[in-house]
This record gives sequence, C-alpha cells and structure tokens, in this order.
Amino acid sequence: MMGRAVIEGRPVGADAHAALEARYGHFTAMQVRDRRVRGLDLHVQRLESANLELFGVALDRAAVLGSIRAVLGDDGRDASVRVYVVESGGRPVVMAAAKPPFHLSGRPQSVKPVVYQRYLPHIKQAAGFPQAHLIRQVAREGFDEALLTTEDGLISEGAITNLGGFAGGRLIWPDAPMLRGITMGLLRRMDVPQERRPLKVSALPDLDQVFLCNSRGVVPVGRVGDVELRQDVGLMASVIGFYDGIAGDPLD
Repeated sequence: MMGRAVIEGRPVGADAHAALEARYGHFTAMQVRDRRVRGLDLHVQRLESANLELFGVALDRAAVLGSIRAVLGDDGRDASVRVYVVESGGRPVVMAAAKPPFHLSGRPQSVKPVVYQRYLPHIKQAAGFPQAHLIRQVAREGFDEALLTTEDGLISEGAITNLGGFAGGRLIWPDAPMLRGITMGLLRRMDVPQERRPLKVSALPDLDQVFLCNSRGVVPVGRVGDVELRQDVGLMASVIGFYDGIAGDPLD
C-alpha cells in the first residue's frame, strides 16, 4: 500500500502527508514586519549550523529565503513565520509556515520553575512537544511561561524564551546549556557590561529587573512562582528601546 494520509477523514496530498510524517529536524521562528526581519542573518546561521549537525550537509540559503518570500506571497508584509528543515524522503527539505503577526502586550509575565532540561538544548528542534506541554501545564495554574531548571534550581531558559536580568548595571545571562535565541543574540550587542553566570531561581528577587525574550520581543517578568520581582521601568525601557531600534533586514 502506498503512503496515504487523511485529516478528519479528508484525504490530503503528498506534501501534506510529508508534513505530517516530519519528525526529525530543526526550525527558526521570526516576526516579519514590512517584509523585514530583525537578525535575519542570525536566523539563517542558526539553520545552517543545525543542518550541519543534524544532517551533515550544508543548507541552501537561497531555499530558506525563497521559502519565506513564498509563504508571505506578494502581498504579505507582516506575519509570524517559521522555517523548518525536516527529513522527508531520506533528505532534508525546507518548509515554511506563516500566520498573523504576534504583538506583545508588554505586561509583566509570571513564570513557574519546572525541573526539566531539553535534549540537545542548543538545537531549536522541530518536535516541540515537551515545551508545549509544559506551557499548557503552567498556564492552567495561571502562569505565562515555564522556567526550566535543574533539581537544585539552576536556571537554563524558558520553555520558549531566554531569561536575562540586571544587577548593579550589569546584564546577566544564565550560564547553562540552552538555546541561545536570536533576540538574546541581538541584546548581547547592547553597550552595557554583560556576563554569563550560574543563576538560581532563589537569586531572581535580588536582581533589579528580570525579563524574557524571544522572536516576539522583550517583556518584563513580574513574578516567579509566588514571589513578586522588582520592576525598574527605566531599565526595561532601555532594553526594549534598544531592541525596537534594531533595523530589520529586507527579505526582497
């Protein structure tokens, strides 16, 4: 019998069947505004590096950019876009998906520490069930994000974010295995003293400001578990202002 697939009883074509079967691969997520993407080269570099590690072959940059343009169409200017490279038919293929753009509310987020560490955390893996499950679990308890930690509370990252914080004018990042996100990479260009160091959940209340960042932007953290955190409006304004001031790279 040849490969077949249905969605709610409706037969789908070969391309949809391939997407349903895709399990092994990696991706990057971006916000497109006016057909521009902040850190576009960083997104492509992420895909190139992961492709070499997972598949042992170079990635066609033109295929990546062409897929983004194709999924936007001629008239799409603002969107949330994901570019996947997954195994299909024994080789890596590039897929892209677009949906409406995401706009952050800007309100302080609440995070719940969860003991969990991702396998190959430096790879943005196509199969994201564990993180999706954790976010759903903490959302039922009224939290916005899961904060991934070790048994003794050492922070690595959020389920879909990186965490950073300020202490005495220094920007602190956790020193732990993690996915170094694109927005984190862009914020590391800020002209402020920065360092990576082991950071435990118990230390967060001592920081002047804690924030989360990912392709959707930068947002303050107001609460970790049941503990309220300090809020420094000036610090957050400087971080968000720096990020918002980064010019997007054109797709066309």
